Order: sequence, then structure tokens, then C-alpha cells
Amino acid sequence: MTNALSFNPSTLTITAGTTVTWQNGSITHTVTSDAGSAQTFDSGNIGNGGIFTQTFNTAGTYAYHCKIHVASGMTGTITVTGP
Repeated sequence: MTNALSFNPSTLTITAGTTVTWQNGSITHTVTSDAGSAQTFDSGNIGNGGIFTQTFNTAGTYAYHCKIHVASGMTGTITVTGP
């Protein structure tokens, strides 16, 4: 998560069972799954230097956003491939 209001990278492809870690810069952000996602997650507010981890066990595409900065286009997508 960057101070430029983006996830870096904004798209990521991983294999099932992988744990993803988001690390924050200095502006408060969230990592929140979009409505209807096959797997729901919400980091809550992540402050300066904070981290959030999420394990993805099921193949699929998971869209997510920052609740605070979604209007600024702070979104991302994780594609999980099968085992």
C-alpha cells in the first residue's frame, strides 16, 4: 500500500495455499474484499508501517479495495490458480 493511494502491485497471481502480506506506508488504509467475493476478508484500519496477511486456499479471482480510498481508485485483484 502506497502513499500514492494504490496497491503495489495492484494485480497478483498466486497458487492456492499462498499467504499474501500487505505492508502499509504512512497513510491509513484497509484491505477489504469486494461484495460477492468467494472469500471475504477485511483488515480493518492499518496504520503507519502495519501489515495484514491473508491466505487464499481456493482457486478464483478476488477483487479488493481500500474502504477509505476506493473513490480514488485504490483497488486490487488477486488471481488464485489451482493446486
